Amino acid sequence: MPQKRRLVWYIFVLLILFICLLGIRLMGSSQPSGLGVTNGKLGSCPSSPNCVSTESNDVAHQIEPLEFTGSESDARKKIIQVVQEMPRTTLVTETKSYLHFECRSRLFRFIDDLEFYIDPKNKKIQMRSASRIGYSDLGVNRDRINKIQHAFSIGGE
Repeated sequence: MPQKRRLVWYIFVLLILFICLLGIRLMGSSQPSGLGVTNGKLGSCPSSPNCVSTESNDVAHQIEPLEFTGSESDARKKIIQVVQEMPRTTLVTETKSYLHFECRSRLFRFIDDLEFYIDPKNKKIQMRSASRIGYSDLGVNRDRINKIQHAFSIGGE
Protein backbone atom coordinates (compact mmCIF):
# COMPACT_ATOMS: atom_id res chain seq x y z
CA MET A 1 0.00 0.00 0.00
CA PRO A 2 2.75 2.59 0.78
CA GLN A 3 4.28 2.09 -2.70
CA LYS A 4 0.95 2.78 -4.35
CA ARG A 5 0.51 5.93 -2.29
CA ARG A 6 4.05 7.07 -3.18
CA LEU A 7 3.37 6.51 -6.89
CA VAL A 8 0.16 8.54 -6.69
CA TRP A 9 2.09 11.30 -4.89
CA TYR A 10 4.80 11.36 -7.62
CA ILE A 11 2.19 11.52 -10.36
CA PHE A 12 0.43 14.36 -8.53
CA VAL A 13 3.67 16.34 -8.14
CA LEU A 14 4.58 15.81 -11.80
CA LEU A 15 1.13 16.95 -12.87
CA ILE A 16 1.41 20.11 -10.76
CA LEU A 17 4.89 20.84 -12.22
CA PHE A 18 3.57 20.33 -15.74
CA ILE A 19 0.68 22.72 -15.14
CA CYS A 20 3.01 25.33 -13.64
CA LEU A 21 5.47 25.09 -16.55
CA LEU A 22 2.65 25.31 -19.06
CA GLY A 23 1.32 28.41 -17.31
CA ILE A 24 4.75 30.04 -17.25
CA ARG A 25 5.26 29.23 -20.91
CA LEU A 26 1.89 30.71 -21.89
CA MET A 27 2.57 33.87 -19.84
CA GLY A 28 5.86 34.42 -21.67
CA SER A 29 4.51 33.82 -25.15
CA SER A 30 3.13 37.30 -25.80
CA GLN A 31 5.42 40.11 -26.88
CA PRO A 32 6.11 42.55 -24.04
CA SER A 33 5.42 46.26 -24.37
CA GLY A 34 8.40 48.57 -24.61
CA LEU A 35 10.19 46.84 -27.47
CA GLY A 36 11.55 48.94 -30.29
CA VAL A 37 13.30 52.28 -30.53
CA THR A 38 12.02 55.42 -28.84
CA ASN A 39 13.85 58.72 -29.32
CA GLY A 40 16.84 56.88 -30.80
CA LYS A 41 17.16 54.41 -27.90
CA LEU A 42 16.18 50.84 -27.13
CA GLY A 43 14.05 50.18 -24.06
CA SER A 44 15.65 50.05 -20.64
CA CYS A 45 16.31 46.91 -18.63
CA PRO A 46 14.17 46.01 -15.62
CA SER A 47 15.82 45.79 -12.21
CA SER A 48 16.05 41.99 -12.48
CA PRO A 49 19.37 40.49 -13.66
CA ASN A 50 17.87 38.83 -16.76
CA CYS A 51 18.64 41.64 -19.22
CA VAL A 52 21.67 43.31 -20.77
CA SER A 53 21.75 46.48 -22.83
CA THR A 54 24.35 48.70 -24.43
CA GLU A 55 22.34 51.72 -23.32
CA SER A 56 22.07 50.76 -19.65
CA ASN A 57 23.71 53.06 -17.11
CA ASP A 58 24.25 50.44 -14.42
CA VAL A 59 27.12 47.94 -14.52
CA ALA A 60 24.92 44.90 -13.85
CA HIS A 61 23.07 45.39 -17.15
CA GLN A 62 25.72 47.23 -19.22
CA ILE A 63 27.41 45.78 -22.29
CA GLU A 64 29.43 47.47 -25.05
CA PRO A 65 27.85 48.34 -28.42
CA LEU A 66 29.19 47.06 -31.72
CA GLU A 67 31.01 49.44 -34.03
CA PHE A 68 30.91 49.23 -37.81
CA THR A 69 32.67 51.00 -40.67
CA GLY A 70 30.54 50.12 -43.70
CA SER A 71 26.99 51.13 -44.54
CA GLU A 72 23.95 50.76 -42.33
CA SER A 73 22.61 48.18 -44.80
CA ASP A 74 25.80 46.10 -44.63
CA ALA A 75 25.78 46.22 -40.82
CA ARG A 76 22.13 45.08 -40.75
CA LYS A 77 22.84 42.19 -43.14
CA LYS A 78 25.82 41.11 -41.06
CA ILE A 79 23.85 41.15 -37.79
CA ILE A 80 21.08 39.11 -39.41
CA GLN A 81 23.64 36.59 -40.69
CA VAL A 82 25.35 36.28 -37.29
CA VAL A 83 22.15 35.93 -35.29
CA GLN A 84 20.41 33.54 -37.68
CA GLU A 85 23.30 31.11 -37.22
CA MET A 86 22.24 30.80 -33.58
CA PRO A 87 19.84 27.91 -32.88
CA ARG A 88 16.15 28.52 -32.12
CA THR A 89 16.30 32.18 -33.19
CA THR A 90 13.65 33.86 -35.36
CA LEU A 91 13.67 37.30 -36.95
CA VAL A 92 10.38 38.98 -35.99
CA THR A 93 10.81 42.61 -37.06
CA GLU A 94 13.18 44.19 -39.57
CA THR A 95 13.32 47.85 -40.53
CA LYS A 96 16.14 49.96 -41.94
CA SER A 97 17.67 50.58 -38.51
CA TYR A 98 15.96 48.09 -36.16
CA LEU A 99 15.95 44.31 -35.75
CA HIS A 100 13.99 42.21 -33.27
CA PHE A 101 14.62 38.48 -32.83
CA GLU A 102 12.99 35.94 -30.55
CA CYS A 103 15.37 33.39 -29.02
CA ARG A 104 13.88 30.22 -27.52
CA SER A 105 15.50 28.18 -24.77
CA ARG A 106 16.24 24.57 -25.61
CA LEU A 107 14.39 22.76 -22.85
CA PHE A 108 11.29 24.77 -21.93
CA ARG A 109 11.16 27.03 -25.03
CA PHE A 110 11.08 30.24 -22.98
CA ILE A 111 11.43 33.33 -25.17
CA ASP A 112 14.07 36.04 -24.88
CA ASP A 113 13.82 39.25 -26.91
CA LEU A 114 16.97 40.29 -28.78
CA GLU A 115 16.98 43.80 -30.26
CA PHE A 116 19.40 45.85 -32.34
CA TYR A 117 19.33 49.53 -33.22
CA ILE A 118 21.74 50.46 -36.00
CA ASP A 119 22.87 54.05 -35.54
CA PRO A 120 24.49 55.15 -38.84
CA LYS A 121 25.43 58.61 -37.52
CA ASN A 122 27.63 57.21 -34.72
CA LYS A 123 28.51 53.97 -36.59
CA LYS A 124 27.33 51.88 -33.63
CA ILE A 125 24.90 49.04 -33.13
CA GLN A 126 23.04 49.28 -29.85
CA MET A 127 21.84 45.93 -28.45
CA ARG A 128 19.42 44.66 -25.84
CA SER A 129 18.72 41.05 -24.84
CA ALA A 130 16.10 40.30 -22.18
CA SER A 131 14.12 37.37 -20.81
CA ARG A 132 10.36 37.75 -20.97
CA ILE A 133 9.71 35.94 -17.71
CA GLY A 134 11.56 34.99 -14.55
CA TYR A 135 14.11 36.79 -12.46
CA SER A 136 17.51 35.30 -13.23
CA ASP A 137 18.63 34.00 -16.59
CA LEU A 138 21.90 32.47 -15.29
CA GLY A 139 23.82 34.81 -17.62
CA VAL A 140 22.21 33.57 -20.84
CA ASN A 141 21.49 37.04 -22.26
CA ARG A 142 24.99 38.38 -21.54
CA ASP A 143 26.52 35.23 -23.01
CA ARG A 144 24.36 35.60 -26.14
CA ILE A 145 25.49 39.20 -26.68
CA ASN A 146 29.14 38.25 -26.06
CA LYS A 147 28.88 35.55 -28.77
CA ILE A 148 27.30 38.02 -31.18
CA GLN A 149 30.04 40.57 -30.49
CA HIS A 150 32.71 37.95 -31.13
CA ALA A 151 31.11 36.63 -34.33
CA PHE A 152 30.51 40.16 -35.63
CA SER A 153 34.11 41.24 -34.96
CA ILE A 154 35.78 38.17 -36.51
CA GLY A 155 33.52 38.28 -39.56
CA GLY A 156 35.28 41.33 -40.97
CA GLU A 157 33.44 44.14 -42.70
